[in-house]
Amino acid sequence: MGKKYSSSLAAAYRSHVCGALRSADIGCRVKLSGWVQNWRDHGGVVFIDLRDRYGLTQVVFNPENAPEAHATAHTLRGEFVLQVEGEVINRPEGTVNPNMATGEIEVLVDQVKLLNRAQTTPFMIDETSEIGENIRLQYRYLDLRRQPMQEALIARHKVTKVVRDYLDGKDFLEIETPMLTKSTPEGARDYLVPSRTNPGSFFALPQSPQLFKQLLMVSGFDRYFQIVKCFRDEDLRADRQPEFTQIDMEFSFVERDDIISLVEGMIAAIFKELKGLDTELPFSRLSYAEALEKYGLDAPDIRFSMHLVDLCGVFAGTEFKVFRSVLDKKGIIKGLNLKGGARLSRKEIDDLLEVVKVYGAKGLAWIKVNEDGWQSPIVKFFTEPEIETLGKEMAAEAGDLLLFVADKAEITNEALGRLRLHLGEKMGLIDDKQMAFCWVVDFPMFAWDEQEKRHVAIHHPFTAPLDEDLDKLNDKPLTVKAKAYDLVLNGIEIGGGSIRIHDADIQAKVFQLLKIDDEEAREKFGFLLDALSFGAPPHGGIAFGLDRLMMLLLGRQSIREVIAFPKTQKATCLLSGAPNTVSPRQLRDLAIKKA
Repeated sequence: MGKKYSSSLAAAYRSHVCGALRSADIGCRVKLSGWVQNWRDHGGVVFIDLRDRYGLTQVVFNPENAPEAHATAHTLRGEFVLQVEGEVINRPEGTVNPNMATGEIEVLVDQVKLLNRAQTTPFMIDETSEIGENIRLQYRYLDLRRQPMQEALIARHKVTKVVRDYLDGKDFLEIETPMLTKSTPEGARDYLVPSRTNPGSFFALPQSPQLFKQLLMVSGFDRYFQIVKCFRDEDLRADRQPEFTQIDMEFSFVERDDIISLVEGMIAAIFKELKGLDTELPFSRLSYAEALEKYGLDAPDIRFSMHLVDLCGVFAGTEFKVFRSVLDKKGIIKGLNLKGGARLSRKEIDDLLEVVKVYGAKGLAWIKVNEDGWQSPIVKFFTEPEIETLGKEMAAEAGDLLLFVADKAEITNEALGRLRLHLGEKMGLIDDKQMAFCWVVDFPMFAWDEQEKRHVAIHHPFTAPLDEDLDKLNDKPLTVKAKAYDLVLNGIEIGGGSIRIHDADIQAKVFQLLKIDDEEAREKFGFLLDALSFGAPPHGGIAFGLDRLMMLLLGRQSIREVIAFPKTQKATCLLSGAPNTVSPRQLRDLAIKKA
């Protein structure tokens, strides 16, 4: 039998939901409510596809069966809200729709009630119409009636339910942390909230619950999680929003591998529920150094090979001025072998230069490996031993296209890494149906900010160093590796975390390295430092971007496709008109002067 509503309140409007009736329900009297999806008049008999979030049911108005209902049917239009009653019958022979869940049956209506009329909608409520994103966001409540959007939000609900059930089964507690907190501007810009009761002071909306979840570990709640809204005032793109949702968790008395193992089980449970797939565990692991060496990026797409090749050794003694000057300045040379790429035209190769320029590369050298020899403007500058060694290192074969970037290490890696992804898509090297997970571990703990002339934390300042690197904090901080780990899916980071510093002395030392003096540390993080001094357990955690995960799971191109009411790339809401100006009185209440 189809899905029924059990409560008396629901039964007043419907006995079943649309999309649930099957041939087993033939002969039953039913009551349905929903929206008019399609209206058709076939020889005086009116057919309507009635829609709710559960699906569609074809309802039939026959003048011989119920003349009053039939007359009403002629007044109905798309998106009108109806309640109908009638008998479930077989569809006539030859009219069964195998592509529709309810395609074997229809409801012969004898009673109809118009619950509400609808204006003509600004776009068709279907899944095939091409609709501009701005108009969709302006009328998001209509866009959310469309099947792709409903499927996305239903899937999102299923994922969060799996997460809650899985973590509950692992003894986690879901605990809420504050939305109004203290600004600690060490990462992206905070969204600030002026305090009326404390004029001149501001709350910040949390970029993450980081400090509070660490305090929960000090409090003895050894397994915490939260599906939580976070906020960052940063420039936006397809996979960013000013407000986003994290699956956030923290554990006590754990090491990195404990966290990784538990998270892999959670991801496997999500894929089993949502896609019916058994996920192969454990996920592969790469060190940060390996990721840069092979893929040029710290979030590698491992669905295809075409690895970067380090060519510094090949050209260690080169007289080719371009390569020589880079090596003399401590830069690096790397290459890619695009198998079969020799068929690309000169214009197509020149277009690849524009790809790497975006990431700071000044040029892109190339060699076509033809049957009758190598073709390139630069081959004449190489010695025979260099050509021979280069061919071996890059596994060059007839038909290949060899591509090179020579620059600072960070520019070379990112430019070639991004070029690799571009070529993977352009040349059809990526299996879009594959879901390839990998962990990236052993990140550097610090980087040097040339502009500010100080060390900065790669993850955040509460990440613990590897035990064997503790002694290097004093004199070799850039060689220190962190107990940090990122989970990458198809070249996109979906989660990241670390084992935290639980020793107040080590935390103070890290602050010193980051040029956060004692006064600033006390002002920004004094409550955390105090907590660490009262018996903090070893602990660590991880956070996942739920929006980004859903985007990848459902194969959508933007996280806006999996969020009910997203902002635009300019951080505005076209539906409500936010952000908006406020009255002078509101500003006075907040002790704010209008600029």
